[in-house]
Amino acid sequence: MMVTSNFGDCIKLFLNFKVLIFKIYGMRFQKKVVIVTGAGRGIGKCIAETYSSEGATVIIAERDPELGKTTEKEINSKGGKSVFIRTDVSRPDDIKDLVQKVTDTYLAIDILINNAGVSRWESPYELTVEGWDEIININLRGIFLCSREAAKTMRKQGRGSIVNIASTRAFMSEPDTEAYAASKGGIVTLTHALAASFSKDHIQVNCISPGWIETGDYNQLRESDHAQHLSGRVGKPEDIAAACIYLTRDGNDFINGSNIIIDGGMTRKMIYESD
Repeated sequence: MMVTSNFGDCIKLFLNFKVLIFKIYGMRFQKKVVIVTGAGRGIGKCIAETYSSEGATVIIAERDPELGKTTEKEINSKGGKSVFIRTDVSRPDDIKDLVQKVTDTYLAIDILINNAGVSRWESPYELTVEGWDEIININLRGIFLCSREAAKTMRKQGRGSIVNIASTRAFMSEPDTEAYAASKGGIVTLTHALAASFSKDHIQVNCISPGWIETGDYNQLRESDHAQHLSGRVGKPEDIAAACIYLTRDGNDFINGSNIIIDGGMTRKMIYESD
């Protein structure tokens, strides 16, 4: 009986220790205010959920009210802290209102994740000026404006971190992706330009270029889909969220103006046409 009792006590002590470690290590972003654009679904939603699980207050900047409110509800139901603010990053006034509301409410913006983006595959012979402008305005101009407005608050704090979500399509292409590729290539170069401009204000700016990140039913992928990658699998939103956490963690300020490619090695894989 004594052995059983001691064993039970040891198990309880071990479990309590695990909880304590999680609280210490798993709450690295307590008291941090994080804005995630395009956080209603996919990669953006996963990023928002991940920061919330690390203790941050997360602002869901999403243009679709239904998606934004759903993300907010799901995070808060798990004990997290999130607020949905309807934001269309193609509208400069929406961006200004977003930053003003967050600054007025929390007196700080510690981290900005520029994730919002759209894609359209359309022949360059048929792509309209309006279609081109829509993609560029959301994917590229939106990132510049969000970064500039958030940096105004970060500058007053004397610190801040911005992560822009680009794509490996900045470096490789398929047909009929001109506007999307141009926007993503622009994000990569915009990143190091902003890093240079904001450096005197101690604001770091980095970029992540995801490869194939499956946001649908992962179980529906084929073995051949996974085999295309040196890592042996297709990416998941969690892979991108983990990189955001790494780049914005306190003490990682020596990473600045950089682009991190997260694609399972696909862009490094040499491919030949079979006979």
